[in-house]
Amino acid sequence: MLLYIDPGTGSMLFAVVISIVGFLAYIIRVLWVKLKFVLSRGKKSKELAGRIPLLIFAESKRYWQVFKPICEEISRRGVEAVYWTTSEDDPAFESGIPGLKVEFIGKGNKAYAKLNMVCASVLVSSTPGLNVYQWKKSKLVDCYIHVNHAANEIALYRMFGIDFYDAVLISGEYQEVQLRELERKRDLPPKEVCMVGIPYMDAMRQRSQTAGRKEHKDRCVLLAPSWGPNSIFNKYGTRVLDELVKTDYDIIVRPHPQSFVADPDMMKDILAKFPETDKLKWDRTSENFNSLQEADILISDFSGIVFDFTLAFDKPVVYTRTDFNTDCYDHYWLDRKTIWTDDILPYLGLELNDDNVSDIKNVIDACLTETRFKEGRDKARSETWECMGEGAKRTVDFILGKCDHG
Repeated sequence: MLLYIDPGTGSMLFAVVISIVGFLAYIIRVLWVKLKFVLSRGKKSKELAGRIPLLIFAESKRYWQVFKPICEEISRRGVEAVYWTTSEDDPAFESGIPGLKVEFIGKGNKAYAKLNMVCASVLVSSTPGLNVYQWKKSKLVDCYIHVNHAANEIALYRMFGIDFYDAVLISGEYQEVQLRELERKRDLPPKEVCMVGIPYMDAMRQRSQTAGRKEHKDRCVLLAPSWGPNSIFNKYGTRVLDELVKTDYDIIVRPHPQSFVADPDMMKDILAKFPETDKLKWDRTSENFNSLQEADILISDFSGIVFDFTLAFDKPVVYTRTDFNTDCYDHYWLDRKTIWTDDILPYLGLELNDDNVSDIKNVIDACLTETRFKEGRDKARSETWECMGEGAKRTVDFILGKCDHG
C-alpha cells in the first residue's frame, strides 16, 4: 500500500525542505565569504610584509645620471631605497651607495609584469606612459612620483604621458602651467606639483666647475645629433661633417645610441667616411660628461643634450630647426602652440640651416664671440632651472614626505 500524504501536509513538508536548502545555501555562502576574506587578508598581509618603502624605477641605464644625485641624497639621510632597472649593465650596480639595493627586473613585458604587481609606499620614475601602455598602476602603491629627466617641456611626452602620476616634480613655472591646462582639458584630478629644480644638472654643473679640462690647440667642436628623420645626420647627411673637417678644429662626434639601431646602414657609411684621426674622434661611451666638458661649442638638433651643455656647462650651441609635429604629443592639446624650446633656442646660439651650413666655421666663431648668448643662458636658467643647487635636497624632501615609515 502506497504511503498517502494529503495536499496540505505535502505543501508543509515541501516548504520545510526549501527552507532547509535555503538555510544551508546561506550558511555555505557565508562560510565561503569568510574563507575568502581570511585568505585575501593573509595574502594582503604577506604582500604588505614585503612592502618596499621607497622604490625607484629606471627604464634604462642612461637614466642613472638622473637618479644618482637623488640616490646619494637619500643615502645621506640614512634611508634605504630599492632601485629597479631594465639594464643588466646599469652603472647603479657599481655605485656602492650605502643603503641602495639595485635589482635587474628583466626587460619588456617581464619588467612591466613585476611593476604592475609591486607593493610599495612610493614609486619614483622618469618614465612616461604610466597606466597608458604596458605599465599599469599597482593597487599596492600609494604614490607614483614623476621626476623630469630634461630641462624642457613637460608636455613633449607622447599623449597622456604623465596623466596618471600622483605627483610631478618640476623645474620651471611654465611646466606647471602646461600640466594644469592638460588636467582641465582632460577633466583629470589635480596632481601634486612641487618645484624642486634639476638634481642631475646641479651635479653636472658642480662637477664641471671643479673638473679639469683637456686643453686643445684649436677650438673643440662637439657634434651630438639625436636620431630619427629630423636629426642632423638624416636631414643633412654628411654635409655638416664635410664642412667641419675643413675648419681644422678638433671634432668629437657623439651620435645618439639609437642611431645605430634605427639607421645602421647610414651610420656604417658615416663611420667609414670619417674614421678617427688626431683631429676627429667618435664618442660612444655611456656617459657624456667628458665630451661636454672638453668641447667649446655643441652642434645638435632637438636632443636634450642642448640644455645640459649650454646651461650646466655655460657654453653656446649651434642648433638646427625641425618641423616638429606635435599631433601625437601632449603639447597638441595646449592653447599655446609654440614650444618653449623653440622660443628659447635663439637666445642660446645660432641656427644652422641650408643657407649657412657651408659657412659653418663663421657660425661657430660668431657663437663663441658674441656676448648676448651669455645673457641668453641666464634667461633660460631663470625659466627652466629654478632652485639651482637645491635639486637633490628638495626632491628627496618631497619623496620622503610621501613615504610610509611606519
